[in-house]
Amino acid sequence: MKLQDKVAVVTGAASGIGRAIAQEFAREGAKVCIADLSGDAAATTAAEIEAGGGRAMAVAMDVSDEAQVDAGIARIVAAYGGVDILVSNAGIQIISPLVDFKFSDWRKLVAIHLDGAFLTTRACMRAMIQGGRGGTVLYMGSVHSHLASPLKAPYVAAKHALLGLAKVVAKEGAKDGIRANVICPGFVRTPLVDKQIPEQSLALGISEADVIKNVMLKDTVDGEFTTIQDVAQTAVFLASFPTNALTGQSITVSHGWHMQ
Repeated sequence: MKLQDKVAVVTGAASGIGRAIAQEFAREGAKVCIADLSGDAAATTAAEIEAGGGRAMAVAMDVSDEAQVDAGIARIVAAYGGVDILVSNAGIQIISPLVDFKFSDWRKLVAIHLDGAFLTTRACMRAMIQGGRGGTVLYMGSVHSHLASPLKAPYVAAKHALLGLAKVVAKEGAKDGIRANVICPGFVRTPLVDKQIPEQSLALGISEADVIKNVMLKDTVDGEFTTIQDVAQTAVFLASFPTNALTGQSITVSHGWHMQ
């Protein structure tokens, strides 16, 4: 039980990668806080974890809303006595050529990915420092934290920015035993990615099969999607790493799409 009795906050945890990480953390003994925009979906995921013998609570949270984030983390601290792990995972995707991108869509995406990462980090770091037992902050980056693709200007910009944020947290948090790292998956077959396939097919004028083969997976070593379990196991490894020897880093999980 690598995370026995650790308190883990996972944002965007009612579905996809976040849900898989929350489930894996619970299997490793953590008390998992399912933070999601949909309170009902968060409650369902928490109930599933508890039905399987884990410990979980649901928190409705818009990660781009300062008041909601601070109140949600305060509720978690009151319930579980502190915070040991934050997984900043909440995110959306909007596909469009840059010249046609609506500023409102740009601001919405950046608010969720980047403002949300800042707000949840600040709240959790405050709790970690007050608790005096250190902690781990994990950001859900992407191969697009290192590379770029057409039609994804705000997403690529926000994912690049997470690398810088993690490095600052690693520097500032070290004295309090707080580590920060970025997980950078390749394409994972989640509802977010499934939504992109027809959108990219339309935007690029190619078939959906060609989007998968010649856009999403063309640079992998085996033509395979990364799985949510691949990402969840990486999160457990980073969350349970015991020292500051591994901090301020990005770990790419992409079937060789991007190699560092």
